[in-house]
Amino acid sequence: MSINSHDRSITRRLAFSLFAAAVTLSTAASSFAADRAVLRVGDQKGGNRSLLEISGFAKDLPYKIEWSEFPAAAPILEALNAGALDVGYTGDLSFLTVYAAGAPIKAIGGTRSDAKTQAILVRQDSPIKSAADLKGKRLAGTRGGWGQFLIDATLEKAQIRIEDATFAPLGPVDAKVALVAGSIDAWAVWEPYVSFATLKDKARVIADGEGLTPTITFIVASDSAIATKRAAVQDLVQRLNKARLWSLDHLDEYARSTAELTKLPEDVLLSAYAAQRTSPIPIDENVVKEVQEASDRSTRYGILPKTLDVSKAVDRSFTAAAAGSN
Repeated sequence: MSINSHDRSITRRLAFSLFAAAVTLSTAASSFAADRAVLRVGDQKGGNRSLLEISGFAKDLPYKIEWSEFPAAAPILEALNAGALDVGYTGDLSFLTVYAAGAPIKAIGGTRSDAKTQAILVRQDSPIKSAADLKGKRLAGTRGGWGQFLIDATLEKAQIRIEDATFAPLGPVDAKVALVAGSIDAWAVWEPYVSFATLKDKARVIADGEGLTPTITFIVASDSAIATKRAAVQDLVQRLNKARLWSLDHLDEYARSTAELTKLPEDVLLSAYAAQRTSPIPIDENVVKEVQEASDRSTRYGILPKTLDVSKAVDRSFTAAAAGSN
């Protein structure tokens, strides 16, 4: 009788323990679900979202991503500045332009492309043969970004005063139409627009960014997200870096996937990706120094309103942590 009572006592204690464990696990799961971070990420069609998905690095996220698609980098920066996004991406100088205006953002990661893939284009029948022929011409590019910087740097290299050419602040879509129509003489732009213009419109490259521009695209996060969602932001940076390395070994597959999403010709994208060889970079002393030099030149050109300390515009801890985890 005592043995049976003892057995029943053990059984009751075991049952209670299992019930308590189940309640604890259920409570923990509910708490995790309630506290699961949500990252609001700005993207462009065929951008980081599709790269993560085609490479397989969008799987098993320990947080939720709310993607918002934008037509260009400028509105992504505006949304970051307004607190509507946590993370986005943009060219180095466009980032600095918004940062200089007081936006509460930092560059936390990035990629580098071959500087030759920033180029100044002219029509096939244009009399312009080199940068030396740009004096007195009407030149289009993005204001406050790579386009305007490449124009000014190219003119300076050719010993042409900036004021001796006319700058037309146009985005890529409008500039492409203007070049074909002949209302501008040259167009400063980047890939895949360069490949599209040369392959489909028979445009010619008369100058490029080699030795002139860092050609860095920054992953940018709001100060708020850095402070409150650091683990999720860190994980996203690492996944994007791994996805970018994957793309270098799968250019055909990457181009085919992006072509389906963007409706851009696959041969154009393959040409662009092969030329760019876009690779992840750490935000280290060398990158800060290089971007600082470009920033100082931009201030001298009047693109940036004031001299910036680039080291204060970046948060190096994210890529430092990523390097340490490999």
